[in-house]
Amino acid sequence: SSEDTMGHHLVNEFITEDFRESVQEVLEKALRGLEEANFAFPLITKDGRRLEILLNATSRRDVDGDIIGVVGIGQDITARITQEQEYSRLIDTANAPIFGVDRSGNVTVWNKCAANLSGYSSEDTMGYHLVNEFITEDFRESVQEVLNKALRGEEDSNFEFPLVTKDGRRLEILLNATSR
Repeated sequence: SSEDTMGHHLVNEFITEDFRESVQEVLEKALRGLEEANFAFPLITKDGRRLEILLNATSRRDVDGDIIGVVGIGQDITARITQEQEYSRLIDTANAPIFGVDRSGNVTVWNKCAANLSGYSSEDTMGYHLVNEFITEDFRESVQEVLNKALRGEEDSNFEFPLVTKDGRRLEILLNATSR
């Protein structure tokens, strides 16, 4: 409640120790007119729970335009982060190879099953262009088209193509492509 917080030092009393310096820096920047958007940090509640907060810090100005404080608008993103972590865990532990690419075609997701089948670890693939680096030349154009369609929201299922494994074998993959 406001009675529990008014007159208390925000950073020293409500921010976890490991984030105090960075949160203080965001607030000090806002006091200098350098506003911060989408800064994530943990906040400890009265009952000791840890919430993940997304903060926008804006300079507060008087009628003359002079900075007189900071307005922080925070959003509790704890549930979203938990959901994203669960989603990532499900993808990583699935018993089917799952990969993801960004709009440029670079690998952003490479689960354990994809790593086991292909011999390429997640570290081997992240940031590399999926089609140019891991698809046989004769299928690059058709695989790229399936991915382009998925990025436009057009799903494709049961598209078969070869993936080149780390040891040079040709592995037949059945692709279901969707955007997320």
